[in-house]
Amino acid sequence: MKNQLTLLTGTKETKATLHEQLEDILGEFIHIKSYAVDEYVPEQVSDDLIIFSSYLIEKEAAPFIAAGSPCKTAIRTINYQHIERLLELEEGTSVLCVNDTFEMAEETIDTLKKMRMNHLSFTPYYPGQKNTYEISTAITPGEGTLAPPSVGKIIDIGVRLIDITTLIEILDHFHLKEKLGGMISNRYTGKIIELSKKLSEMNKQTELLNQHLQQVVDGVNDGVMAIDSDQKVTVFNPFIEKYSGLSHKHAMGKPVQLLFKDPKLLEFMTTPQEEGMYFSLNGYNLMIYRVQWEESDNVIFIFKNSDETITMEKAARKQLLKTGYIAKYTFKDIIGNSPAIQKAKTIGYKLAKTPLPVLIHGESGTGKELFAHAIHHESDRLYEPFLAVNFSALPEDLLESELFGYEEGAFTGAKKGGKKGLFEQADGGTIFLDEIGDISLKLQARLLRVIQEMEIRKIGGSKTIPINVRIIAATNKDLLELIDQGEFREDLYHRLKVLYVSVPPLRERKTDIPSLVEQFLLENHTPNKALGKGLIGELMSYDWFGNIRELKNTISYLLTVSEGDTITINDLPGEDFFQRPTKKNTKQETTSLVDAQMNKKVLRIVLSLNESMINASRKKIFEKLSQDESISLSEQQIRRVLAELKERGFVTIKRGRAGTQITEAGANYIRQN
Repeated sequence: MKNQLTLLTGTKETKATLHEQLEDILGEFIHIKSYAVDEYVPEQVSDDLIIFSSYLIEKEAAPFIAAGSPCKTAIRTINYQHIERLLELEEGTSVLCVNDTFEMAEETIDTLKKMRMNHLSFTPYYPGQKNTYEISTAITPGEGTLAPPSVGKIIDIGVRLIDITTLIEILDHFHLKEKLGGMISNRYTGKIIELSKKLSEMNKQTELLNQHLQQVVDGVNDGVMAIDSDQKVTVFNPFIEKYSGLSHKHAMGKPVQLLFKDPKLLEFMTTPQEEGMYFSLNGYNLMIYRVQWEESDNVIFIFKNSDETITMEKAARKQLLKTGYIAKYTFKDIIGNSPAIQKAKTIGYKLAKTPLPVLIHGESGTGKELFAHAIHHESDRLYEPFLAVNFSALPEDLLESELFGYEEGAFTGAKKGGKKGLFEQADGGTIFLDEIGDISLKLQARLLRVIQEMEIRKIGGSKTIPINVRIIAATNKDLLELIDQGEFREDLYHRLKVLYVSVPPLRERKTDIPSLVEQFLLENHTPNKALGKGLIGELMSYDWFGNIRELKNTISYLLTVSEGDTITINDLPGEDFFQRPTKKNTKQETTSLVDAQMNKKVLRIVLSLNESMINASRKKIFEKLSQDESISLSEQQIRRVLAELKERGFVTIKRGRAGTQITEAGANYIRQN
């Protein structure tokens, strides 16, 4: 019959761990049963041998032990599988040793000290005790839930194992020591050897990592120096040798006071500083940054050569273009030969040659962003950054930080070191403000100041940063209508609309549809796909309220559902696929009719006043219109009508007595209508 052994522990976790250990080492020769006092213990326990996990369990389980049953209290040791976690802690680290009683905590500490874990300072902790030492690190053999809330880091070294001494005593009890002692000892020792190999490998990796780190530090194009808490040099790379004139061998381990003589430099190195400072050292102009290493008392100094930095910034600007901050489209990429699109492209090309702000207006999906790219591409800022931001895609708070950047600590979640905003990143180039009509009044005020002053201030910052940026804005909204409604600043409108181009909707340039379809087939890698009879004609019959974007999506749909080498009319989707005229579109069409009537009415009044040699001011036009009960316009609306008439070449608007003058084209328009 197999030898019998019963293990009694306090918790089920301890039971599971120790049972697994005994089973692994002795299970081949001894049958093992286990009970945890916290779970269940039979009313009477008897066996060939009873093992208690600790002397506390021996006392607690005594009433359950049958008289005459042989018993032993195990000697326990630290779980060797987790011991390397303690070696990761720095020498002198204060730690709480957490266990369920003072005695068990002290016993754990005693075991750790016997294992020569003398690099740590241990303090026992158990339920009911206060963490009066404000120690933030705790170690525990499987009792992490007992650690105080003030502890930030808990290292669970696992349930303590049964020591080899107790294992040999168990073998001796069953008269197996002589037969199996050597083998069991080898098994136990094998576990320790595995740990030793693991630690040895870790040491090798650490040494290799240190070598790599040294190579990195030596290979950095800046000077790198570090000092410890005693202000002695611990890192001194080749660039520091160059800038200081000191050798690595001479500098290592020396206090900085013996190496540098400049009082201001020494004060900078030995006193906490938040920002870098300029110094002249050994003939070099240097910007030196002081970085406190958070994990220790060490301080790192970065020495940057100011002269080389200027050259690097120029190279960085070129690299910026390579990373995507560049205009991707030219006017050649804007497909179409219709008069409407050709006129818009001609105007856009002319606007590109100036540094003035541009406002692009057009319905959604007409290609306003392509015009912004093309204008930048044709400008003298071609080799400078081009950055875009969509005001309808981001919430206001995020927009503000994206546009202007922020300083470190400006708000919760701010990145360490802060962040450059898009305006700062676009310095020297162009920033494209898409959907400008969706911007809040608060952000409008700040944007206005940036455009006026050409300088920004980061969120949480106190310094103003000068910028040189060209503004291109785009919108599908009627900004003048938003001004009338109090939703858009009139002064910002005039700052943005210095130059202006209108991108026509697709329904006003339907002759471009065949060219656009051909382009979309190329983009889908299907240039040889044939178009069935009448398909183009059918496509040209739609009004395309979704504009070019809707046409592109339709072609993608047709390529997906069509079979064979030809797309036919039968492949077209139903009417519910296409975008219907929105209320906005309907309103725009109605407004266009009303606007045409207003334009004619105002133009006739201007002509009448001009012929009567009366100054055609807005006030005078307002008085004349007021006599007509069928129409009512405010002076602001009259200004809008006059601006549109001027854009169409029907009037010229001058200051002073000359006022508004009708042109020959305007007079012809009145005669024809």
